[in-house]
Amino acid sequence: MTSGSSSSWLVKGGNTLSGTLVPSGSKNAALPILAAALLTDQPVTLHRCPNIRDVRAMIDLLRNLGANISSGSDPHTVTVTASRINPADLSEELSRKIRASILLAGPLVARTGSIELPPPGGDVIGRRRLDTHFLVLEMLGAEVSFKDRMIRVDAPAGLKGTEIHLDEPSVTATENAIMAASVAKGTSVIYNAACEPNVQDLAILLRSMGAEIQGEGTNRITIHGKGKLLNGTTHTVCPDHIEIGSFIGLAACCRGRVEIPGVPAGIIRPTMIGLGRLGVQIIHENDTLIIPADQDLVVNPDRSGDIPTIYDSPWPGFSPDLTSTAVVVATQATGTSLIFEKMFESRMFFVDKLAAMGAALILCDPHRVVVSGPSRLVGTEVSSPDIRAGMALLTAALCARGDSVIHNVHQIERGYENIIERLNNLGASIRPLNSLE
Repeated sequence: MTSGSSSSWLVKGGNTLSGTLVPSGSKNAALPILAAALLTDQPVTLHRCPNIRDVRAMIDLLRNLGANISSGSDPHTVTVTASRINPADLSEELSRKIRASILLAGPLVARTGSIELPPPGGDVIGRRRLDTHFLVLEMLGAEVSFKDRMIRVDAPAGLKGTEIHLDEPSVTATENAIMAASVAKGTSVIYNAACEPNVQDLAILLRSMGAEIQGEGTNRITIHGKGKLLNGTTHTVCPDHIEIGSFIGLAACCRGRVEIPGVPAGIIRPTMIGLGRLGVQIIHENDTLIIPADQDLVVNPDRSGDIPTIYDSPWPGFSPDLTSTAVVVATQATGTSLIFEKMFESRMFFVDKLAAMGAALILCDPHRVVVSGPSRLVGTEVSSPDIRAGMALLTAALCARGDSVIHNVHQIERGYENIIERLNNLGASIRPLNSLE
């Protein structure tokens, strides 16, 4: 899996986007699933594995640990064989590239009994605590200590099943708990577990490896630990519901008819909790999602006539990863809405860039922005601060009048595969600046 890219794009706005977009495999499912390959010394083959920066970084981490990585002619198929691994080889530089490196903690300590883990990297979207991960490992019998910013986890007697009460429904902490508990001795029950599709997909993978797991998709998950390594398997990564949600917002703003095949109905309903209040309409037929052309985007007020609040919450609520897209959709909808991002205090700090493009909005505080629309956006020069804000700014640039330049586009490429070609095939005009004459 290889890729090269520019650091900036030139985007010509105002084109209608129409056609078919095939969804990628879920980034947030592929990352824990790759980490789970450490729970067996047999091959784990993954299909529909997204070829994006964050996934390539996780693959580099596994290779750095000693796992053998192979792929054939299909760039979306990867086989991981972790027959021999050495946690002492874990690279601090590689770990700092992605926040998902924390997902190695559960599998590594379960397999080796002792690890030193560098602090993870990731988007700067506010304070992102890791305490829940360490509490999970401690409840399973490990000792956690910190020295010189390194995280040391020791479980010389192995991990033991227990009741795990999460202090927050953290997605990655739930995933670490499921992975570690699958090979611990005895039964574990996770309370206040995250329910996201990527958590469910991890459980499906682990079951195919021989784990005994019940209750994924609810906030109470039971794992009967095997007390030994699991088996190899073959698995197809679930479609990326965040990418699909981003494409729904983009299609609605750019006014064309877009079809997205292979979309289970269950992963779209939470997305429409938020985007539906902004007037976005979809049609779902035989697992094909259709975003109709020329939508009349009108904000749906509360029954009392008050300005509606669109806020994020854990699954099956509206995803925090789609609040940035919701802000852009709100700029194109008639009416006023309040977008309330509860989880990350820096997520909304990109809206000044939308204001520079002509959006009528007020940032009330780090979590809330009031948007009045519709606004005729005008192209300008912006920089992408994180994956989701970057995709939102790309959406704004595509529906704006005139040209925009987006810098720091590697952030977008961390989560959206081959996005230039896929959108240009719909009628967009996006070009890497280093390809211009």
